[in-house]
Amino acid sequence: MNPTTAETPLDLSYPAARKVDQTDDYFGTTVSDPYRWMEDVDSPELKAWIDVENELTQRYLAQIPVRETMQRRLMELINFERYTAPTRRGTRYFYSHNSGLQNQNVLYWQEGLDGEPKVLLDPNTFSEDGTVAISGISITDDGLLAAYSITDAGSDWLKWHVRNVTTGEDLPDVVEWSKFSGASWLKDGSGFFYQGYDAPEAEKLKTANYFHKVFFHRLGTPQGEDKLIFDRPDDKELNLGAHVTDDGRYLLLHQSKGTSPNNELAVKDLQDPNAPILRLIDSADATYAPIDNDGTLFWLLTTLDAPNGRVISIDLNNPGREHWKTVIPESTNKLSDISIVDNTFIANYLADAQSQVELRRLDGSLIERLALPEIGTAYGFSGRRDDTETFYQFSNFTTPGTTYRLDMKTHQSTIYRQPKLLFDPALYETRQIFATSKDGTRVPMFISHKKGLVLDGTAPTLLYAYGGFNISLMPEFAPSHVMWMEMGGVYAQASLRGGGEYGEAWHEAGTRVRKQNVFDDFISLAEWLITNQYTSPAKLAIAGGSNGGLLVAACELQRPDLFGAVVAQVGVMDMLRFDKFTIGWAWKEEYGSPSEDEAEFAAIYKYSPLHNIRHSVSYPATLIMTADHDDRVYPAHSFKYAAALQAAQAGPKPILIRVETRAGHGAGMPLSKRIEGTVDQYAFMAKELQVEEQKR
Repeated sequence: MNPTTAETPLDLSYPAARKVDQTDDYFGTTVSDPYRWMEDVDSPELKAWIDVENELTQRYLAQIPVRETMQRRLMELINFERYTAPTRRGTRYFYSHNSGLQNQNVLYWQEGLDGEPKVLLDPNTFSEDGTVAISGISITDDGLLAAYSITDAGSDWLKWHVRNVTTGEDLPDVVEWSKFSGASWLKDGSGFFYQGYDAPEAEKLKTANYFHKVFFHRLGTPQGEDKLIFDRPDDKELNLGAHVTDDGRYLLLHQSKGTSPNNELAVKDLQDPNAPILRLIDSADATYAPIDNDGTLFWLLTTLDAPNGRVISIDLNNPGREHWKTVIPESTNKLSDISIVDNTFIANYLADAQSQVELRRLDGSLIERLALPEIGTAYGFSGRRDDTETFYQFSNFTTPGTTYRLDMKTHQSTIYRQPKLLFDPALYETRQIFATSKDGTRVPMFISHKKGLVLDGTAPTLLYAYGGFNISLMPEFAPSHVMWMEMGGVYAQASLRGGGEYGEAWHEAGTRVRKQNVFDDFISLAEWLITNQYTSPAKLAIAGGSNGGLLVAACELQRPDLFGAVVAQVGVMDMLRFDKFTIGWAWKEEYGSPSEDEAEFAAIYKYSPLHNIRHSVSYPATLIMTADHDDRVYPAHSFKYAAALQAAQAGPKPILIRVETRAGHGAGMPLSKRIEGTVDQYAFMAKELQVEEQKR
């Protein structure tokens, strides 16, 4: 029962980071950027700095006694069979499976629900270190061919291949320079639509990506002959999507600005090669997400005049807005997802950040509400209009994804696959509380821990959140959370403004000049945990990744007194230059433009982590995590932030940076690397919060 702080203190001599005389003018405000040179991520000087920083971080982590125990226990908790919900194509069912500790999930197929499983794709054979992963899969309607994309070292760049499902052999077709793309097959399986960019000339990692395009690849032809189907040369910042309707008749062309949830929508009749593209929705004034169609009648999920979402129908023969009809009106809960199976709407709502599923007729009338096991998250429900079954998964903080089969005739759910647990979920409990933010807004938070927790302010607590890009945080299982709770820890998950938990109004309340609302929400929830005796500042850790990395960095700078430890993963730290790298320009829809709008610059400058570090301040222990191949959030964000925070730290707490190699923003990372990174995070928090090793 030894505390993790019994070791000899480590010398925290940080490597020197050169400063340069670089300043920029923003609307009359001069801003210094002394670590601008770190934006050259391939420079020998930077690589030498990274090597020393990584060595220091690993020496620091290696001295934590509980780290080895955590590694063993996390491996035990992760080592269980995991399945995704199956999808039917023709007579075949497709799903992914992990036996427990495989670096990547393996894709399988089988004839019928009881057929013999056969390997379709095993990405564990793609590379020795497991860093080449499958990022997308699309099966033809008859289940005979699979287009699949692979990503190398976590890059957003995709390479498409085509596999014969029956023989397991790849066709010669290869498509490169695809990004932010799926594949959508023609009904006859003769080719597929995909999205991509022109091949970059140089600086592939750093170069900004503009002019997204939709192409068609016909099987058996080289990529050089792929046909450009759709582009928008009038706006280089549009992201495009292409989807063939289930009946094979139409191609739907989605157009959105950056990361905005709002979009335009065009339709092309695939039966008539000479048919013009119909601009069905020519103004991105709301979200317009196609659900399905019956001939020329289309059902769409939209936020037009309904920030929580409603379902409308549009007939291509009379597409004017005056002819649109509401099928399912807006609810007090957010309609997060909807599908049509067996000519029945399956509407998945968010009710206070947890799932509520309703079955409705095609006229919108309610049939019944689906009974779910408990508080948690239900997802899946895919299928075709004439299917008589669908599958979904249910999970929460102590329940790994359990697959259910829903019989659409009887509306009964039965367990199809259930993981075998390596812990007792009955020992834990989850509750949801609501706290009041600075401006009076009611903000929810889930709190999970061992039953019988004594509220005396001493429990080591991890507060996690995201708060952006219309993304909803819901109850979800993670072995690391179980490990933390086994050690007496509390796991708290907040649903902040900027996310999608309460619809578009909730999202917009945390964007652009309103971004400070997100930080206020997070700080208020941290104070609630302290006031209500769950924990204390010295025992409170905060963590977040990507936009969540920005969140925790901004909050540690605004309230350094409130936290004992901070873990900031792949965060957006230089908010004045986020739009200069890779796909960062797309985030202007979320954050605003620091160089084009004076009011947005002023708001961003007040919270940008890199620009709000103060000298002579004692900051909490901080672990900054990034990856050398992150072409989503350019790793220079973390490099510059680490160098600046180390130089300013006036207190005794460590400021460390961990740089993963051959990894990107997180997607496709092999399990071995994910386990190493997770253990390092939790060992760091355990040491800084003085968590004692406990017997289970």
